[in-house]
Amino acid sequence: MTVKTKELENCPVTATLEIIGGKWKMLVIYLVSNGINRFGKMSMMMKDISKQMLTTQLRELERDGLLERVIYPEIPPRVEYFLTPKAKALLPALAVLRDWGVEYALGEKPAEAVAE
Repeated sequence: MTVKTKELENCPVTATLEIIGGKWKMLVIYLVSNGINRFGKMSMMMKDISKQMLTTQLRELERDGLLERVIYPEIPPRVEYFLTPKAKALLPALAVLRDWGVEYALGEKPAEAVAE
């Protein structure tokens, strides 16, 4: 299959990567989906990301409708992030990427394949 450059402008993969592309966004979505929804905890889990870059990624995910930011009226204020329905729709794709990573990047068999 040959894809022409002009076709990439209206390509759904290109549109998707505009929203979730890059090194960190899918990892942020993965962490939030697993209950890691506060900035400090995310920062500790993602050792190679700067605080500025994490802030930028969170803001972009919020802007694109994938994360909801909730500020609790406490002192000091507590901020948590939650997946929106739009982000939850990505979770099956993320599971496939996780399984691929287990099998091909880490050289292990996914849990479902081991159980068979």
